[in-house]
Formats: sequence, C-alpha cells, structure tokens
Amino acid sequence: MSDWWSALSLFDKIIWLITIPVTVIFIIEMIFTFAGMDSNSDLNADFDGDLDSSSGDGAPFQLFTFRNFINFFLGFGWSVIALKSTITNQLLLVATAAAIGLVLVAIVMYLFFWLTGMAQDGSMDLRNAVRKTAEVYLTIPPRKTGIGKVHIRLQGNVRELDAVTLGESVKSGEFVTVTDIVDGRLLLVEKMN
Repeated sequence: MSDWWSALSLFDKIIWLITIPVTVIFIIEMIFTFAGMDSNSDLNADFDGDLDSSSGDGAPFQLFTFRNFINFFLGFGWSVIALKSTITNQLLLVATAAAIGLVLVAIVMYLFFWLTGMAQDGSMDLRNAVRKTAEVYLTIPPRKTGIGKVHIRLQGNVRELDAVTLGESVKSGEFVTVTDIVDGRLLLVEKMN
C-alpha cells in the first residue's frame, strides 16, 4: 500500500485524500438516511420567545448544504479517478469532473424534491369535505341549534366530524351533503333528496 501511495503524483494524492473521506461520509450518511436518522429530530424546550428557522417543510431546497457538498466531491473525486487515463489534460479533467459533480448534485436535489412531494403530512383539511356525501352518526339538531356528528371519507380515511344544518333535523343513518365549513371546525350540511 505504501509503495502504491508513494508512486502517486501530488495531484493523485490530493484527489484520493478528497475522495476516500467523502466516500466514507457518503456511506455513513446513506446508512443514517435509510435508518431514518438523517433529520426531523425532536426538540423539547421550556422558554418564552420565538424560534425562527429557515428549514422545515416550507423551506426551499438549498444548493449549499452538507449533503450537496459531499455529493459534489463524491462525483468529482471518482470522476477524476475514472477519467484520468482517458483525459490527459489535467485542467480539462478537473473541469469535466466538476461538471459531473454538479450534475450529480442536481440529480440528487431533484430526487429529494420529487420524494418530498410524495410525502403526506397527515393533517386534515376540512375544505376537502365540501360537496362530499356523509352519513349522519348522531342526529343533527335543526337550524344550527346543536351539533351532530357525521361519518365522511376525507383524504382517504373515514372520519367522524361535527356537523350542523340550517334546515330541519337530520336523523342518524340519513345521508347529507357538505355545503360549507363553519368556524373552521364544523361541517354545514344539508339533507340529500
């Protein structure tokens, strides 16, 4: 091993000194990613004040991150090693490897963007209930004098939600149509004909 290392040029030694640690970090990062330890940590704190963060669900994808840094140098280092015998001009070799590193970063960013678009946050948006049919579970009193309950399929799940009506009472087992949302938490329903 020491004979191989001493036979390398300074350029080759620098490339290997970049590529080996970056590859090890990449492998560790992938293990953590697939084991679910890469992000979304819980934080419990007892303090008064505001916590402002630029990361999270609403944050745009950023170019300068640790993961992108690792991906760039992974693509760069292994490209130099793989293309060294093909491209003899070092400047052209470095430029080509840098381009490959940037393409790798772009591909990984696109994949993560695409994968996060597939995620569901599990929160319920009552606006999705409007114009849907529901079955009354607990009788809904007439003219908003009380609250009843309905079963409705919403966002792939059957939910039990509070409901009111402007008309006559609606008995358990009857079907209603959701017409609006009241106070952001109640379904306004009308009896189906």
